[in-house]
Amino acid sequence: MTLLSISDLTVHHGQLRAVDGLNLDLEKGEVLAIIGANGAGKSTLLRALAGLNPPTSGSIRLCGRDITRLPAYKRVSEGIALVPEGRRLFHSLTVEENLLTGAYRRRPGPWTVTRVYELFPWMSDRRRQNASQLSGGEQQSVAIGRALLANPDLLLIDELSLGLAPVIVRRIYEVLPGIVGAGTTALIVEQDVSQAMRVADRVHCLLEGRSVLEGRPRDLTAEQVEHAYFGIGQALPAGSAREGHD
Repeated sequence: MTLLSISDLTVHHGQLRAVDGLNLDLEKGEVLAIIGANGAGKSTLLRALAGLNPPTSGSIRLCGRDITRLPAYKRVSEGIALVPEGRRLFHSLTVEENLLTGAYRRRPGPWTVTRVYELFPWMSDRRRQNASQLSGGEQQSVAIGRALLANPDLLLIDELSLGLAPVIVRRIYEVLPGIVGAGTTALIVEQDVSQAMRVADRVHCLLEGRSVLEGRPRDLTAEQVEHAYFGIGQALPAGSAREGHD
C-alpha cells in the first residue's frame, strides 16, 4: 500500500530551486533513506513534507489524500511527524516534558511515554533531567521519542547522524526495527551513506534537488552511489535501480 506519493515536486528557497521536479513513492512499513551531499535538497524535501516549506508546484499525497497545501499543524493530525535537524529540544524542560510536547496533537495509536521508555530504557531514570544536560545522542533519542508520541503514520528524521559518534548512531538505528514494527513508516535524511545503505529498504540519492539514483541497497554498487552522490559523470545502470535527471 502506498503511504506517500510525491509527484513532480518543486520547492524554492527564495530564488534557489532546492527541490526540482521530484517524484517519489513510499510504501507503508518501508524505511526510505534520502542521501546526498550538502545542498542536495534533502532537508528542504522533509520540510516540504512537514508543511514548513510550501511547494512551488507538484503534489504531495498521504494515503491518497492531497496534502500539498495543508498547514504544518494539520499534517501532524493527518499522521506526519518530523524530527528536525539539530533536534530542537526545549533545553529548559526536562526529558519527560520534552516528550510530552509531542503528544499535544497526538492521534490514537501504540506510542505512549511508557512505550518510549521501553524503546530507550535509559530515559526512565533520567526523565526529570533537563534536556540541556544530555549528550547529542541522548537528545536525538528524545527528539525521536517526542515525534513518536504523536503516533504518526510517517516519521520524518532529518540528518539523524549529524554531529554524533558512529557508535551512538548505530545504537539509535538499532531501535528503528521496533519503530517500524509498531506500524510507523520512516523516511530518513542521512549523509552517512554506509548507515543509510545498512538500514534502508530503499534509497534515493538527490543531486541539486533532483533524484539521480534510486533502488534497493543490495541492487546498487558502491561506484553507482559514489557517482550519483558527487555528480561524477552519469550514474551507472544496475539491476532494478532506477535513475533519472528530471
